[in-house]
Amino acid sequence: MHILLTGGTGLIGRALCRHWLQQGHQLTVWSRRPEQVKALCGGAVCGIGRLDELAEESLDAVVNLAGAPIADRPWTRKRKALLWASRVSLTEQLLAWLETREQKPRVLLSGSAVGWYGDGGERELHEDTPPVSEDFAAQLCGAWEETAQRAEELGMRVVLLRTGLVLSADGGLLKRLLLPFKLGLGGPLGSGRQWMPWIHLADQIALIDFLLQQEGASGPYNACAPTPVRNREFSQALGRALHRPAFLPAPAFALRLGLGELSGLLLGGQRALPLRLSAAGFSFRFTQLDVALADLLSHH
Repeated sequence: MHILLTGGTGLIGRALCRHWLQQGHQLTVWSRRPEQVKALCGGAVCGIGRLDELAEESLDAVVNLAGAPIADRPWTRKRKALLWASRVSLTEQLLAWLETREQKPRVLLSGSAVGWYGDGGERELHEDTPPVSEDFAAQLCGAWEETAQRAEELGMRVVLLRTGLVLSADGGLLKRLLLPFKLGLGGPLGSGRQWMPWIHLADQIALIDFLLQQEGASGPYNACAPTPVRNREFSQALGRALHRPAFLPAPAFALRLGLGELSGLLLGGQRALPLRLSAAGFSFRFTQLDVALADLLSHH
C-alpha cells in the first residue's frame, strides 16, 4: 500500500512510519523539511516538500496528522493563527490537490482531538455527543473535521480521529512531565477533578492501522483508552510509577495568570469513551493507566 502522511515527523507519525515500514508499505511524508524525513522516519521513507512532486503516482491512503503542538505555549493571536494554518489551512491545501488528481486514494484518515467536544465536565462523551462548548480548541477541531469531511465528495472514505492524551516517554506531555515529577514537584492541575482521556502510543498506532484497513470504518472515532481518569488520579499514577510524591498542585489562578486562554485546555477535560472502536472490534492492549505507564517507563 502507498500511504501519504502529513505530520509524519511528529511523535505519532514517526511511530507509524516504523510500523508500516515493517509491514512493507510504501511511505511518502509531506513535510516542511523534506531533507530530514529519512533521518526521522526511516531510510526507506520518501520526503517531499511539495505535493505536486507525487504527480500521478498511485496512492492508496492519506493519513493527515499535521498540526503545530497545541499546548506548547500561550494562545496569542499569532499562535492561534499558526495552530489554525497548520491544521485547517493545510487540510484545505491537501483537499485542493486531491481534487486535481485523476487517481484518488481510497481513504483519508484525518486528525482531530477530544477537544472537539469542549470541556465536557462530568458527562460521558460518545462519538454522537454534540459539542458541549465552543472554546478555541473546539472551534479548531470542528473546522479541521469539516474540512477533511469534504474528501467524501471525491469518493473517498473519511475517518476522523478524536485523539486523547497520547502517552509516550519519547515525546508529548508525558515526556515534559517526567522531570518535574522525578524531582518530586509533580501534582494535580487546579482541582484535579477534570477528566483526562489517555492512550498508550502503541494502541494509537494499532487503531490507526486498524481503521485504515477496515473498509466499513468512516466518520469520527474517539481514540482513547476505555478508562479515562481524573487529572488527580493521573498525577498519583505517574508519581507511583516514578516512586515519587505527587502532591504539589498547580493552582488554577496561577495557570490562568501564566497561560491565559490555554489554561482552559488544562483545567477542563473530556470523559470520552471509544464506543465506536469497541463496536468495530478493536481491542486495546493497555486499558489501565498504571500498566501503560509501567510499560512506557520500563523502555525509557
